[in-house]
Amino acid sequence: MRLPAPALPPWLEAMLPAGVTRYRIEIDDRPMHVMEVGAGRPVLLLHGNPTWGFLYRKVMAALAGEPLRLIAPDLIGLGFSAKPPEPMVHELHQHARWIRRLIEQLDLRDLIFVAHDWGGPIGIRALVNLPERAKGLVVLNTALFPPRAGFRPTRFHRFARLPIVSDLAFRVLGFPQNMLHRVQGDPASIRGAVARAYRYPLRAPRDRVAPLALARMVPGGGAHHPSLPGLEKCRDFAERFGGPVAIVWGDRDPILGRLRGRMESLFPRAHVVATNAGHFLQEEVPGEIAGAIRWVAGRLTA
Repeated sequence: MRLPAPALPPWLEAMLPAGVTRYRIEIDDRPMHVMEVGAGRPVLLLHGNPTWGFLYRKVMAALAGEPLRLIAPDLIGLGFSAKPPEPMVHELHQHARWIRRLIEQLDLRDLIFVAHDWGGPIGIRALVNLPERAKGLVVLNTALFPPRAGFRPTRFHRFARLPIVSDLAFRVLGFPQNMLHRVQGDPASIRGAVARAYRYPLRAPRDRVAPLALARMVPGGGAHHPSLPGLEKCRDFAERFGGPVAIVWGDRDPILGRLRGRMESLFPRAHVVATNAGHFLQEEVPGEIAGAIRWVAGRLTA
């Protein structure tokens, strides 16, 4: 059953795509916020840390009039979805379970999955249990595989593991949602009202559990991190996937930009578009992402 979405301030409502509908659905007694626009083949647009479905608003606008049902949920803990106070609920298998339940409740079939940041492994891990549902993939600056031996986490992820100081920065100071422009190819792409829109759902310190917990979901170099089994399943799914795949990559992403070559090796037949965008490439190259979705959709209907 669909529930009403929380009201937005007028300045934020005005930034959403024309014709978008917003609602919430109950996932294990936790409301998940969803934005949806259009009709036709479902396209599941999944964000990562610490953003929300707002990240895809330009992509949605660029695809207006296409025979596509564009669906952008907010991960539990982020956006306008439920924000559990317990950090331990934020594990890859749990987020994947919630997204699997979303796919089942909305009865999404023959879908195109658009993967970004933690939304990539979360969505792919969900599809491991629903392999017949996904027909095409669009991959954007994410990691769908475990790290290689000798992997060294980024400075951001090392910082997230520091006791006390990381809790202070994430929970009290609102990091990293107040610094998103720093990982962009063009820092001006996340300024002003756009930056405010990313901060708005996490404006209360009590709601800032997920950004730190999701940062700590990244394996830290050891052999027993709880995310590793799920990432291995994601890699296995990707290696077996036979549908059309497009990759759009922001090469100026200081977090994941260097992984494009490895992603191309994982999907050797993929249509690849390399850009000078940063990590949140939806803000910088929405037209290229929309084009990749059209490319995949076209091969599914040809």
